[in-house]
Amino acid sequence: MEINWQDRHHSQLSAAQLYQLLALRNAVFIVEQNCPYQDIDGADLAGENRHLLGMYNDQLVACARLLAPAESSKPVKIGRVIVASQARGLRLGNRLMEQALACCAGHWPQHKVRLSAQAHLEQFYGSFGFKTVSDVYLEDNIPHIDMEK
Repeated sequence: MEINWQDRHHSQLSAAQLYQLLALRNAVFIVEQNCPYQDIDGADLAGENRHLLGMYNDQLVACARLLAPAESSKPVKIGRVIVASQARGLRLGNRLMEQALACCAGHWPQHKVRLSAQAHLEQFYGSFGFKTVSDVYLEDNIPHIDMEK
């Protein structure tokens, strides 16, 4: 599967791209995981925040949100990491994380990278050099951990 990876500042997103992005996050994080929460939190279109889109034939199949550091001493945050259900099993999660880390290094090279991971994905993120930096906590009734690289 040939994926077209697009690293976009939020101001570069078309209406169609933003719609696909929010629809995919809603389908997986809210419907599939049966977890009602406020996904649209004001960060998608703020400051220097970016979105990584994995497109296949004009269809969004993978994405992540990259939150710019709030201050010079703060980390970049990778969040909303997702692979569409129809594209799972193709190791797109690995490719998505490789691309996300490359984007972070390109835009914010002097910053650590942090993420809030669902606890069952600790080993997955650990394979990219992330280390657990918190105890397990509940976020929207799902066990999470903070990890940093």
